[in-house]
Amino acid sequence: MTSPELEAFAKSISRVLGWAYFLSWSGSFYPQPISNYTRKSTLGLAIDFPTLNVLGFCMYTISTASFLYSPTIQAQYAHRHPEAPETTVRFNDFLFAAHGAVMCIVCYSQFYSWIWGFKVGKTQRASKAVLGIFWGCVVAIIWTILMVRWRGRNGGYDADAWAWIDVIYVLGYVKLITVICKYIPQMWVNYKRKSTVGWSIYPMLMDFAGGWLSLAQLVIDSSLQHDWTGVTGNPVKFGLSNVTIVFDIIFMLQHYVLYRGSDKHLEDEEELATSWDAERERLISERVT
Repeated sequence: MTSPELEAFAKSISRVLGWAYFLSWSGSFYPQPISNYTRKSTLGLAIDFPTLNVLGFCMYTISTASFLYSPTIQAQYAHRHPEAPETTVRFNDFLFAAHGAVMCIVCYSQFYSWIWGFKVGKTQRASKAVLGIFWGCVVAIIWTILMVRWRGRNGGYDADAWAWIDVIYVLGYVKLITVICKYIPQMWVNYKRKSTVGWSIYPMLMDFAGGWLSLAQLVIDSSLQHDWTGVTGNPVKFGLSNVTIVFDIIFMLQHYVLYRGSDKHLEDEEELATSWDAERERLISERVT
């Protein structure tokens, strides 16, 4: 196989991997909201998870769209990466981010009982730490925009100083930060309950597969450019894959090893608590009448 033929084959493999990871990661958004819908409850799911997900995926959508469709961002990227001027962001990256943003908003909305009518726990509120991370990221984005306006040259269009591409990089880093932080509350909830009831393992299995597929596509794209700055030039995609794989392994250990067999016991307790609440409400209403 000649070099041009090998390169064409590698590009085809890259496209297949890209759409395979898109399908795997995109599919991971559905089991949890479907589980919430069938149970008519969000119990077992930490609200911190979708809270950070909404912010992260909205910012990631803007970031990938900018790399794909903004001539300014593309020109600034090429200026800073002269040896590999073409970004490794692909259309499937943008589609994954946009689809993910929509699904995360849907999942987050399920915590509002006046919208879906689901049972929501009294303690299912975003923690102060997560809210601090959320607003800290927002402040970082605003600060970067102000730095581009104040310290940038030529209105932020000179890539040698503070430039608009720095804002786009920060949006990507926000996504990476939210990925790192969003898994910790759910991991803690599983640990405290000693169970994974109410939380679906299937997104983690799809995440695990998607992480490897995404990483493989990034490696192939960088090798085709004969420059591994394609990896450092797309740190979010590289970081997402590795962080996702690590946390997915932890979640699989919790579900299949550490808390295996505890599901039925916890389900019985929750059913008993639910029936007791219903009986208490019935007795109160009888006393009132």
